[in-house]
Amino acid sequence: MMTDYENVLFENYDGVGLITMNRPQALNALNAATLAELDCLLDDVAKDAAVKVVIITGYGDKAFVAGADITEMRPMSALEGRNFGKSGQRVFNKLENLPQPVIAAVNGFALGGGCELAMACDIRIVSDKAKFGQPEVGLGITPGFAGTQRLARLIGKGRAKELIYTADTINADEAFRIGLVNKVVPAEQLMDAAGTMARKIMSRGAVAVQLSKAAINEGLDVDFESGQAYEAEVFGLCFSTADQKEGMAAFIEKRKAAFLGK
Repeated sequence: MMTDYENVLFENYDGVGLITMNRPQALNALNAATLAELDCLLDDVAKDAAVKVVIITGYGDKAFVAGADITEMRPMSALEGRNFGKSGQRVFNKLENLPQPVIAAVNGFALGGGCELAMACDIRIVSDKAKFGQPEVGLGITPGFAGTQRLARLIGKGRAKELIYTADTINADEAFRIGLVNKVVPAEQLMDAAGTMARKIMSRGAVAVQLSKAAINEGLDVDFESGQAYEAEVFGLCFSTADQKEGMAAFIEKRKAAFLGK
């Protein structure tokens, strides 16, 4: 059973786990307590076989996550800052490596830690009112929750350096143009669009989807040959699953597959 949290909310809608960042009074900014709750919640979600796909969004219509909590960060020492950064990195790594696919439904500001949170998700579907940026250098700090690493991997080194060095904020259309997000939809259609994609993913072979996620993530961190070798292993592993037998039988028999997720 999931623990009750204050700063993050969780609901399971027929296999779609919805995580809502819930600090609307602070535009859902990330403080240490919120990161700790998200950390525990992700452990629960990872172990919950009833959750097939995860959607993460922000409470309200203004912000996904407006950033890390500046009020909390301001008095930190160098050591405290380092530890806070490493804490955020660890939680976002856990999100990135969650077995289930994760869709960020970005409903507003995704700045600093909010942009970093969205980048740790597998897919980003965003409202046409969404705003993105890494404004940290305007505060005299660097991105701290792996923004310097994920942004460059997603949009390329040159564009990432421009966004980080200038601290510019970009709108949803520009985020789509540079490859930071997958899809832009009208604000009122955001959660329906995220839910539609989640259900489409759920209709596929769950084991194959999870192994594909693992292969992509693993391959980005190793050389090409090592990535290929990992792919060959998970490809072979699929042939030990009931889903592979059902999927190929359904294809040959020209019917819709009834996957069991095993």
